[in-house]
Amino acid sequence: MNFRNLLGAAFGALLLGGVCSAAADTVKVGIIGPFSGPFALQGKNFQAGVQAYMGLNGKSVAGHDVEVVYRDLPAANPAQARALAQELVVKDKVQYLGGVYFTPDAMAIAPLLVQANTPLVIFNAATSAILTKSPLAVRTSFTTAQTTTPLGQVVADNGVKKVISAVSDYGPGIDAEGAFKKAFSAAGGEIVDSIRMPMNTNDFSPIMQRVKDSGAEAVFAFLPSGPTTLGFVKSFNETGLKKSGIKLFAPGDLTQESDLPALGEAADGTLTTFHYAVSHDSPENKAFVEAAGKALGNPAELSFPAVGAFDGMHVIYKMIEATDGKQDAQKAVDAVKGLSWTSPRGPVSIDADTRHITENIYLRQVAKDADGKFINKEIKTFENQKDPGLAAK
Repeated sequence: MNFRNLLGAAFGALLLGGVCSAAADTVKVGIIGPFSGPFALQGKNFQAGVQAYMGLNGKSVAGHDVEVVYRDLPAANPAQARALAQELVVKDKVQYLGGVYFTPDAMAIAPLLVQANTPLVIFNAATSAILTKSPLAVRTSFTTAQTTTPLGQVVADNGVKKVISAVSDYGPGIDAEGAFKKAFSAAGGEIVDSIRMPMNTNDFSPIMQRVKDSGAEAVFAFLPSGPTTLGFVKSFNETGLKKSGIKLFAPGDLTQESDLPALGEAADGTLTTFHYAVSHDSPENKAFVEAAGKALGNPAELSFPAVGAFDGMHVIYKMIEATDGKQDAQKAVDAVKGLSWTSPRGPVSIDADTRHITENIYLRQVAKDADGKFINKEIKTFENQKDPGLAAK
């Protein structure tokens, strides 16, 4: 029997055993994320969100202890993501999967879920189409179409008529490009050129020259948060585009809080739209920031993946409660369809049809707070935003 058949047999045994078994004393949750390598800070934020939730809500639910098992996926690698998910389900016997930073990895894991009888709660991966690949996937983060769509009107309201777009050439970047183009065009704007950059791009000077030559008044940019976004914003400034009067607009990935000290004056005044800012003013967020900052050890490293993980654990706890610790993936997912609660980011809910989070999207401006520290200051709210990308499918 080859490995694939063996794995199928193991999944089948889990399926039969999981639905019929008595409630478990310990429920295991497997979290896949980048805990080393260039995106390690995002993985640390996954862990911080998980630890903050368990610290504020306890390490058991409905009489069942919750044990978290972490697996490291340093960069996008669909084959490795699939192997890690298989290992967690078969060897570690987790009942829930969570995390997943990059879209290609989520796409690779999704086809396993039904046979494994295991829900996947996505803490970050942001392409709309992921949730169409399995009925057992739920997302507590955002999509780039969701965070980008309000920006089209914002850019038009700032008097900009011509924009060049520059996005990373993978699912979320393509989603962001399409969403911005649709919204900006509807507001009367024109996209004069579209640039798609390989995900491993680290020399942005040719991109900036193309921007300069395009005659655009502004750039719309999307890149995955991490070294690439930091490099893009620095290059935008160092090549003189900001000084020449060209404006930069983006979803909030480009100005994540952990990068703001390094960006400094280079990011001052930048407008972004996003689902969360560390500076969000609410009692729920204050408690979250304190707990997550303590888990990180360095509160300055707190960024948006932590809130996706925090709310992801809330959803998983509700699933465990609904199934009384039994492994019944469909019942678990059905239990959170329509679920609503107050997140550190504001009011949220899980759309019953798409299994994606409905949330506020905020217009933010990089500015100094009373202590002279750069923050993403929320200046406008777009309430109860669903995912336009899923709505269009």
